[in-house]
Amino acid sequence: MADADIAAVAAASSAGGGSAQPPLAGRVAIVTGASRGIGRGIAAHLSSLGASLVLGYASSAAEAKGLAAELPRAVAVRADVSEEDGVRSLFDAAESAFGARAHILVANAAVLDDKYPSLADTATADFDRTLAVNARGAFLCLREAANRLPRGGGGRIVAVTSAVVGSLPTGYAAYTASKAAVEAMVRTMAKELKGTRITANCVAPGATATDMFFAGKTKEMVRRNVENNPMERLGEPRDIAPVVGFLCTDAAEWINGQVIGANGGYV
Repeated sequence: MADADIAAVAAASSAGGGSAQPPLAGRVAIVTGASRGIGRGIAAHLSSLGASLVLGYASSAAEAKGLAAELPRAVAVRADVSEEDGVRSLFDAAESAFGARAHILVANAAVLDDKYPSLADTATADFDRTLAVNARGAFLCLREAANRLPRGGGGRIVAVTSAVVGSLPTGYAAYTASKAAVEAMVRTMAKELKGTRITANCVAPGATATDMFFAGKTKEMVRRNVENNPMERLGEPRDIAPVVGFLCTDAAEWINGQVIGANGGYV
């Protein structure tokens, strides 16, 4: 079988039902924190499902623009998700670049205090920064999506949270609080969006091999994360992206208001 024929069969299989149309063809997705790590993996996967991408990033311009150049339909947009104007610019970019409102929001942008302080030792400024990006940033993204995603089918909101909400490790008090807040907001808004056919869910990864995970950790800390997982390894962005991708498709419409763990059994 020729390479072109193999590619055609693979595309039809991924779309389901023997159709050559990818499941997210014609849809526009915004992914925040898309330049590196889990967000980058999610963005690339959504592109493989046919979506056009708005790649939100805060500081990693080279990585974001490089990814945009690799994908068939993507633009990189610098935006501070903790600011209303920054979030609004992501949704405006979808309309200006692709001539359509965004159908999908993946709220992934986050920061972590890599000093891993106890709550007693957490500086107020570090707490405020964590909540500003992780909780306020998610809130602004969720609110904009609730007001701007199209009604009637295909509207999808996925927030990337964390397994720490269930495991409550020491040294993560502010981060855990921020992600717990996001889960509460998403599960509430799933009910508030009744009648729109917009779904809202969370995906909660466990320890995943990204720059943010490794920052500030000793080899012993990394080893403990591996040993504590039934799969005896760290997660990879490729473990998380297909879960998010499925939630963005029409096949997942009956999954709404849920927190889906993707952590190898850690929690």
